[in-house]
Amino acid sequence: MINFGTFLLMQSPSARSSQEIYTRAIDIAQAAETLGFRNIWLAEHHFSTYGYLSRPAQLATFIAAKTERLRVGTAVIVVPLHHPLVIAEEIATLDLLAGGRVDIGLGRGYQHYEFERLGLELDTSRARWEESVDILLKAFSGEPFTYDGKIFTIPETMIFPQPFQKPHPPIWVTAQSPESIEATVRRGFNVLTGGFGVPIERMAEFRRLFDRLLSEVKPPRTPEVGVQRAVYVTDSVADARAAAEEARWNMRVTLSLRNHYERVERGRAVAVPAPKEPDVDDLLDRFLVIGTPDTVIRQITRIKELVGISHFNCSFWFGDIEHPRILKSMELFAREVMPAFR
Repeated sequence: MINFGTFLLMQSPSARSSQEIYTRAIDIAQAAETLGFRNIWLAEHHFSTYGYLSRPAQLATFIAAKTERLRVGTAVIVVPLHHPLVIAEEIATLDLLAGGRVDIGLGRGYQHYEFERLGLELDTSRARWEESVDILLKAFSGEPFTYDGKIFTIPETMIFPQPFQKPHPPIWVTAQSPESIEATVRRGFNVLTGGFGVPIERMAEFRRLFDRLLSEVKPPRTPEVGVQRAVYVTDSVADARAAAEEARWNMRVTLSLRNHYERVERGRAVAVPAPKEPDVDDLLDRFLVIGTPDTVIRQITRIKELVGISHFNCSFWFGDIEHPRILKSMELFAREVMPAFR
């Protein structure tokens, strides 16, 4: 069985109003609960139309209040951009107010653009990440603790509130490199991979690395593995191909931000073409989960066989796809695709 979640980046190539973007987000979250999705995941981004959501735990709290069963999650909180004690307090507050319907995705971050504007260097992110995760786990212990690291020095401290789930909500790490996957497995955290610009064969490589690390590390509990993909379900081949081109915007901006050739003009993220890009057929085959219900079932089955997932995260809203098309795609997915994996 696969657990299905949905994901909000809250991007806008055409720089729609913040009010419209947030109204759409709440609508999609409530539709996700009605349609039987298990989770909604929220991404943290700053300072461009690539993502209007800078405080994912804050929006997750609001969505939890507007829903009854849906698990709310962050995918991700960019840990090195914040003081770890503030992250711990935000997570605990969210978990309490949501009654334990919380999963926490953490990430190291990848955008020079965001780090520079907060007075930080991306090169420091790995060291900040390691110390911050140590501090988070100590903060969730329910006991006073101290910490003496190279970056953080914390005198005796105890956080209030403590999380609803003990010792803390499930932790997922978005891992897009072999180093991140290794660090995640060694911590015993769940792994979330995929995303825009990651072909299916790289996810299969990550799975082989994951299995090798499991045999070496032998964690007390086998971490879960989730994959995130742009998803669009339609009965029309032409509509599917048009949706793939919308996803290209996300892929271009993601890769430009990751590889530091981004362009942001008056806050608008520009989709800079990569030197070599897949054509539409290649996008549909290796990067996206888009097509008729039967096609989408085949694509997810292929991912399940190659990557061994327990969780599949659907990014239904990408590019500038109109809101009614997104809701129709979600409904088709819930009715025609999800039952094939129960």
